[in-house]
Amino acid sequence: MDIPVFILAGLLVHCVFLVSIFDIYFSSPLVHGMTPQQTSLPPPAKRLVLFVADGLRADSLYELDSNGTARASVLENNGSWGISHTRVPTESRPGHVALIAGFYEDVSAVAKGWKENPVEFDSVFNESKYTWSWGSPDILPMFAKGATGDHVYTFCYAAESEDFGAEDAAKLDMWVFDHVKSFFNSSRNNQTLFSALNEEKVVLFLHLLGIDTNGHAHRPNSREYQENIKQVDEGVKEIASLIDNFYGNDGKTAFILTSDHGMTDWGSHGAGHPSETLTPLIVWGAGVNYPQKVTTQFFEDNFLKEWKLENLKRLDVNQADIAPLMASLIGVPFPLNSVGTLPLEYLNTSALFKAESMFTNAVQILEQFKVKMSQKKETTLSILFTPFNELQQYIQSLKKSTVLFYGFASAGMIITFFLLIQTCPWTYYIYCLLPVPVWYAVVFSFFYRSALTVGLLVFAGWPVITQLWIQAKVLYSLIWTLLCVLLAIFPLMPVVGREPNIPLVIAAGLLTILISFFSLASLCKSENKYRDNEDLKVYFYQIFSVALSTYVVGSTHNSLKIKQGLPVMNQIISWMTLALLLLSPTFLFERLFSILLSLMSTYLLLSTGYEALFPLALFGLMFVWINMEQEALQHYGLSLKPKLAVFNFTCTMDITQFRQLHLDDVRRSFFFVFFIVTAFFGTGNIASINSFDPASVYCFLTVFSPFMMGGLLLLKVAIPFVLVSCAFEAVQVTTQLSSKRYITCCISALHFFFLVKDYGSWLDIGTSISHYVLVMSLTIFMMVMNGLAQLLTTRRLGLPRRNKHHSM
Repeated sequence: MDIPVFILAGLLVHCVFLVSIFDIYFSSPLVHGMTPQQTSLPPPAKRLVLFVADGLRADSLYELDSNGTARASVLENNGSWGISHTRVPTESRPGHVALIAGFYEDVSAVAKGWKENPVEFDSVFNESKYTWSWGSPDILPMFAKGATGDHVYTFCYAAESEDFGAEDAAKLDMWVFDHVKSFFNSSRNNQTLFSALNEEKVVLFLHLLGIDTNGHAHRPNSREYQENIKQVDEGVKEIASLIDNFYGNDGKTAFILTSDHGMTDWGSHGAGHPSETLTPLIVWGAGVNYPQKVTTQFFEDNFLKEWKLENLKRLDVNQADIAPLMASLIGVPFPLNSVGTLPLEYLNTSALFKAESMFTNAVQILEQFKVKMSQKKETTLSILFTPFNELQQYIQSLKKSTVLFYGFASAGMIITFFLLIQTCPWTYYIYCLLPVPVWYAVVFSFFYRSALTVGLLVFAGWPVITQLWIQAKVLYSLIWTLLCVLLAIFPLMPVVGREPNIPLVIAAGLLTILISFFSLASLCKSENKYRDNEDLKVYFYQIFSVALSTYVVGSTHNSLKIKQGLPVMNQIISWMTLALLLLSPTFLFERLFSILLSLMSTYLLLSTGYEALFPLALFGLMFVWINMEQEALQHYGLSLKPKLAVFNFTCTMDITQFRQLHLDDVRRSFFFVFFIVTAFFGTGNIASINSFDPASVYCFLTVFSPFMMGGLLLLKVAIPFVLVSCAFEAVQVTTQLSSKRYITCCISALHFFFLVKDYGSWLDIGTSISHYVLVMSLTIFMMVMNGLAQLLTTRRLGLPRRNKHHSM
């Protein structure tokens, strides 16, 4: 079979397997065709006002301020309160879906990145007579998009207003409050609008994003975050008073104040920490119980004592329970896809109304089961359709680790047995058995990053174990050991929950410049007759670029700290640096170091802490790896070894016909896979991507732009991959082995296929998907990286060369 056809066939197979999990595991659980259910009794409220303070933590609202007074002024005298328990991912979209539609994120939405639902869903807004909403363009349109008819209206500020570098993000909330005031004032001169506002089953939704934005930019313990909460509290009081006055204090308005998610102390959200999953809930007005005095109440947490709220009854709910509560208060049908249960203790109605509402809630949930069962019957043979009586899920993830361990241990024993019966030299045991713990560490690192530390510490002893230090220079062996130990520290560092450390980023930039000058001095002293000294100018431009990036990082974060925003010149320089790629001549070490400098400028601009040092440590190890692998050539009697000092990537030729595969080649492939995995998990994991710090992209933009920010984050993730791939390209050509001879094992992909989850938290589901996608994409990704490495190592991207004029 022709090689290109074989490669294309392999790519096609991997793509099919990659897509298969979405067809096998992830089909939408939402069903349609249910009959709407609502209580026939008159509701206690004619209208509902929903305030959602995005990113507001429960403790931040309920705890006493510095003056010893409650931040939530409506709490003690007006209504009932409690904690709304959210589910992961603690993000704005799934939080609002749970609040307003009553169900937790549709698992099939993973195919669209959780940005929009692949199927339509019902919501309280859709069931209302009219809904008016004000706030973010990222949240409001998704509930208007799927609404039937023309009765859900949205008023959004410009997306550019969501600026993390703004002097005060509370202006977003002030915009909402001001526009609501203008809306009610203008309605007095608009009879159509005035009549609509006086209808029953009306919903007013105020989405307040300022607290979330200030939390990301300044952290929840900052003055800005706390002041924003006070401003929201004052705004809520003012809007509530305005609405009551507008309707003549008719007592028919219900109010709800809550949040979509909380926020960690370091200003992120997305995972399952209590600071992210515990959100406030305060309900008051028509049909709502007044504050209930109690003498004692018990909760496992100690929040009541901290908040001085021991005597006010705390009523906790699940986030999805708020949707049926809103529906019950204004008498609209329960959202068809809701899984929430009505929190009766919040209602101040007759026992009959409560009983009818409970019954309606139960029938509405039962309707979903009936439709689902009917659909299942239609697509299943009758003899095979039997109810499953024991609805239990048996999950034992520590057992998974045990099976994994014994599986690799068994593989090691089998290899040892075959080596024994062949009476192989003791070095063969090392060559064959070393990949076993390495591959085990690779798989295990998907669950525990610290496994990479173990693997790197094993690598540190490689020159001694294999006696390679005798053939190679002792200095290289020592540097190899030192860099392995140094790199082993990074997987032990936290990936979320750390404060930015800009001085460390600046130190990384200065260290890069210092190393560059030493390397430049070494190149100037070298006696490579093929080198053109004019090409050294490229290095000066690259060093200048690193220095400029270092300055921009410090300058930008200092400017944001004093609330002067992102300097325009810094932003221009950052984007120009991103687009600038200069590469030195194609001599091996010069080209590799040139690639590092080109990528390091961008990496510094995207760093906020210790990870800025990671590319330097990784590149140093790759540099030594190339030298060590060339020295290992004599293991199989190859006397012809290229002189690395003058080795040129563009002069290589395919000499694989003179070279057969050896055991060391298998070990090299394992080394490559391990370093590729280290490149990803060394400074991050799925959780770090899920809740990345927006400060990482502040040199490029501060206005919220998920696609742009996500693209920059992926670029940062890809840079270590490129460094490893380019180093591996050098290893291949210097050890006289073509990359076509390497075959990637897909056994681990099969392992992760069976670990994919379509149940549990979104973090668990997303992690299982990411693991499978990462492993399944590894083959495709390595082919892409191999092509990119060949492009970067063999092509010339430099400054325009001056023509030399010679006299006759």
